[in-house]
Amino acid sequence: MHKKLYTYTFVAALGGLLFGFDTAVINGAMPFFTDYFHLTEAMQGWAVSSALIGCIIGALFIGKPGDVFGRRKMLRFLALLFLVSALGTGLAPNLNWFVFFRFIGGLAVGGSSVLSPMYISEIAPPLFRGRLTITFQLAIVIGILVAFFSDYLLLNTGANNWRWMFIMEGLPAMVFFALLFMVSKSPRWLVKNGDLESARQVIMEVNPEADAEIVLEEIKQSIDKEIISRSMYLFKKPFLKLVIIGIMIGFFNQFTGINIIMYYATDIFRSVGFSTDSAIGQTVIIGFTNLVFTLVAMKVIDQFGRKNLLLVGSLGMTVFLGLFAWAYISGAIESFILLIFLIGFIAFFASSQGAVIWVLLAEMFPNNIRARGTAIGSFSHWFFNGLTSFLFPVVVGAFSSGKGIGYIFGFYAIVTFLSFFYFKRYLVETKGKSLEELEKVTVKR
Repeated sequence: MHKKLYTYTFVAALGGLLFGFDTAVINGAMPFFTDYFHLTEAMQGWAVSSALIGCIIGALFIGKPGDVFGRRKMLRFLALLFLVSALGTGLAPNLNWFVFFRFIGGLAVGGSSVLSPMYISEIAPPLFRGRLTITFQLAIVIGILVAFFSDYLLLNTGANNWRWMFIMEGLPAMVFFALLFMVSKSPRWLVKNGDLESARQVIMEVNPEADAEIVLEEIKQSIDKEIISRSMYLFKKPFLKLVIIGIMIGFFNQFTGINIIMYYATDIFRSVGFSTDSAIGQTVIIGFTNLVFTLVAMKVIDQFGRKNLLLVGSLGMTVFLGLFAWAYISGAIESFILLIFLIGFIAFFASSQGAVIWVLLAEMFPNNIRARGTAIGSFSHWFFNGLTSFLFPVVVGAFSSGKGIGYIFGFYAIVTFLSFFYFKRYLVETKGKSLEELEKVTVKR
């Protein structure tokens, strides 16, 4: 592979690093800004889910600007939103301003969850597309780990420690914005806009071994300007089934409970006896596990396949979610065993759904509807993320027995088990095929 392909992939994946940092930084900061703003359980849920409302809107509405202005230009805009959010949240004088700037950050996260993996998938050769697109997920988990570690290092910096935790995100945001001036436009976007010569040059840059003329012709034949310009085609055959699958992928991803762990792990560990400092320290272990097993998935995805990883992961996650629920409800297990069960769950999640979801959403939709289809799939992800994150502290508080967390994770175990059968029935294996070859398989299926 050419070094420019690596460079462009790395830069686009930084959107994932900011995605991970922005969504996870609130974990360590939560006990401190909760006390600072005197938040109730419902207000705490609102402080977390306000960013997710931005994610929902950002994911749903980024598709059209991504088609009109291009992936690269919109990623620059999102980098600026990340920077504004980091500074604004850290300097917020009251809860209303805090929520507003978290919402701005959510717009950037939602938008990057669509455009970053899409850009990578559109420049990557078929043989390496899986592992290159997983670079986005790898960047997410690195961002999560960096956020957890940053929170831990800033714990003892005084009453304003939570402010510094949020402000730290401004550094990678500035780097992301600057590096985006080094990358080329997506060749598929260039073909859509009639700039065939520029598209040919980009194809030769990122995939010099391929016959640029053949690749260019395949892209041209897959473009239908009427379908691109009219959203109604998304909800008609043959595209409707792909949109439904994209929505269900987002649903099942969030009902594993993964983001409850990413947002509320500190509170969960505190509820079983860990001190605040120790609980935040456990999140670093969670983040490191996430990173290691994402690397495992990156190594095997183009050989083992996307669908197989999802099937194995669904069964493994079901086991560890069930064990965690049983142990929490029974109360007969030491707290460190609960940590081990969560680590087991994270290992299976990171090597399956965590790695595969963004790859699938970026490559399963045809060229004509990719930006909007990926946006709907990402919207589903963030909608259910926001719903579960807002309800979690409320539902936990509704159980006077104190076992609410256990019952919730038992529910997640059941849904995750059901996902195995859905994935087995409806997903098509996408490894090793060009985006244009995939279109022929998924649309006709």
